[in-house]
Amino acid sequence: MTASPLIYTAEQALARLKRGNERFLAGKARFPTVQKEVLAELTRGQQPYATVLGCSDSRVPPELVFDAGFGELFIIRVAGNVLGPTIAGTLQYAGSYLHTPLFVVMGHEGCGAVQAALDVRFGGATYGNRVEILLENILPALDVLDPGLSREQLLHAAVEANVRWIMRELRESPEGRARLAAREMMLVGAVYELDTGRVRFLED
Repeated sequence: MTASPLIYTAEQALARLKRGNERFLAGKARFPTVQKEVLAELTRGQQPYATVLGCSDSRVPPELVFDAGFGELFIIRVAGNVLGPTIAGTLQYAGSYLHTPLFVVMGHEGCGAVQAALDVRFGGATYGNRVEILLENILPALDVLDPGLSREQLLHAAVEANVRWIMRELRESPEGRARLAAREMMLVGAVYELDTGRVRFLED
């Protein structure tokens, strides 16, 4: 499996995502329909400029909020935008074979999976076996939180903490350390605001 030389740098890819979200917010999205010529071209292969790890929530479709067309983004979606063996393998594929220069971990305000993890940590809630396995990936991110915050403040802080925890795991993985050291990728975190449609990119 090979890919063509990179068309965009990580910085250019991030700028494209930001401009796309601005068009989305302004109601000026570029892709209301898909041209047949575009689909035909994509049968030859893909070269996405960014990989996005996001939540499965139906209200947060990355292609729409970044106003990105077919073939532009490599999307991985799972409840709570968590990491696991298959997710990590998919990310490794994106880096090793698609060579996307930009990796984005994107959570969203009001995330149900993060709220469920909060209920487990601070409320003693229990869920079904498979849901519990999912939540175990979020629980370590909650260690830095102040349980004295209001429910709304706690969820807001937890969503961002979860994104930062996942970024830390990616940075500390052997592949992440190697690619970051070689400046072969940029890793950024983001939070999508459900009420406005804005993507807030996190500062390190």
